[in-house]
Amino acid sequence: MSNEELLDVLYDAVVRGDRDTAVTQVKSGLESGVAPMTMLFDSMIPALEEVGSLFETGEIFLPEMLVAGRAMQAGMDLVRPHLADETAAHAGTFVMGTIAGDIHDIGKNLCNVMLEGNGFKVIDLGINVPPEEFVAAISEHKPDAVGLSAFLTTTMPELKTTIDALIEAGVRDGTKILVGGAPVTQEHADEIGADGYAPNAAVLVRTVKELIAA
Repeated sequence: MSNEELLDVLYDAVVRGDRDTAVTQVKSGLESGVAPMTMLFDSMIPALEEVGSLFETGEIFLPEMLVAGRAMQAGMDLVRPHLADETAAHAGTFVMGTIAGDIHDIGKNLCNVMLEGNGFKVIDLGINVPPEEFVAAISEHKPDAVGLSAFLTTTMPELKTTIDALIEAGVRDGTKILVGGAPVTQEHADEIGADGYAPNAAVLVRTVKELIAA
C-alpha cells in the first residue's frame, strides 16, 4: 500500500469510527516512515473536521460522532509520542473541565479529542471541578481559552460562580472563556459574561479558533 493509500484508508477509518483500522493504519504508517505530522494534518484532522461538518448538518448524530472521536483518539495516542517538539507551534492551550457538582464527561471528552485533533494542547481538569482549580490551572498554564462544561440545570449556576471567581482572582483577562453542555444556551452564556458558547465539539473548535484569532 502506498503512503497516499494509507492516508486515505486512515481518513476513512476515522470518519466511520473504525478504531481498529485507524490503529492499524497509524502503526503501519509509523513503521513505514510516514511522518506523524503528515498522518495528523493530511488525514486524521481533515477526517474529524468532516465528521464535525456532518454532525452540524444533521447527517450523522452523537453516537457516530463519539465513535469517530474514539477512533481519532486511538490514533492520536499512537502518534502523540512521536510528535515531540513538532507541535511546538500548536494552535493554542485549552483548559477544560466540568464544573463543580457535575460529573458528566462524555461531551467534554469528545471536545478534548476534537481540540487535540486540531492542534490544541488540552489541560483536562476532569469532572466536579471547583472554581479554585480553574483559577490555579489558568495561573499555571496561561491558556488561550478555558472551557466550562455543565450538563445539569442544577449545576448551571456554577458557570457564573466560576467566571466570577476567575475575575476576582485576576486571571479572567487574557483568556477566552467558553461554556457548553446540554442545558446551556447562547443567551445564558451572554448573561454570565462568557466569551463564547458551543453546543457541540465541532462548533467549539471553530469558535475558539475565531476568538483566539480576533
